[in-house]
Amino acid sequence: SGAGLVLTSPDGWTLEYALRFIFKTTNNEAEWEALIAGLTIAKHLEIQKIEAFSDSQLVVGLANGEYEAREDSMAKYLSYFQSLKSAFEVLRVLKVPRAENARADQLSKLGTAEELEKNKTVIVDYLDVPTIFEVDVMDIDIPQEPIWMTPFINWLRNGILPEDPAEARKLVYRSNRFQLRDGILYKRSFSFPWLRCLTPFEVDYALKKVHEGICGNHTRGRTLSHKLLRQGYFWPTMYQDAIDLVRKCDKC
Repeated sequence: SGAGLVLTSPDGWTLEYALRFIFKTTNNEAEWEALIAGLTIAKHLEIQKIEAFSDSQLVVGLANGEYEAREDSMAKYLSYFQSLKSAFEVLRVLKVPRAENARADQLSKLGTAEELEKNKTVIVDYLDVPTIFEVDVMDIDIPQEPIWMTPFINWLRNGILPEDPAEARKLVYRSNRFQLRDGILYKRSFSFPWLRCLTPFEVDYALKKVHEGICGNHTRGRTLSHKLLRQGYFWPTMYQDAIDLVRKCDKC
């Protein structure tokens, strides 16, 4: 199954996306995935005013506060949507007849290699699990011994640099891609939003939590690490750690 979305600027610039789901989804869940994907892209492009169109009466009604979410999945999608709203100065979600949503409907059906070959300008994204699949990172008391984040936090919070001049210069340069917010370290990413940096004590939990959700697909380490990025997490050895975990999994 899949979903499609078309982003159009006031001056006619268009971006087309085809989402392919590696999981079972209802029509309304697919509509939510398309809406959230479009808003996430718009957020990355720093768009402030946006009108979003959907042919799902339920999704539009929930987004506008006209309906109450009665299913757990709809409540989670609504919560995710509301967390994105603050990124925009103006956000309107409007109902559009299915007949006027034809191109998005066509994109949702793209799947074969032949179809994709004919639509080379279309960006295709494969989702292993729903956007609302969450990793709840545990609240853990971090020991005082240094961890990989310590130099970044010392510099960004207290202005403390390593004594070695070469290491100090390297840290200042690398810190341009990090930010400290409310005591939490984040890393800037080119393809994803700000990534929450995990401590070694959180890494094991996050790896197992995400892996348990997708190992039925016999995934590879690269897919697992990519999924962790999509969930908004980062640590320096995540790719190798993901490979090691998959190698130990009998189902994979």
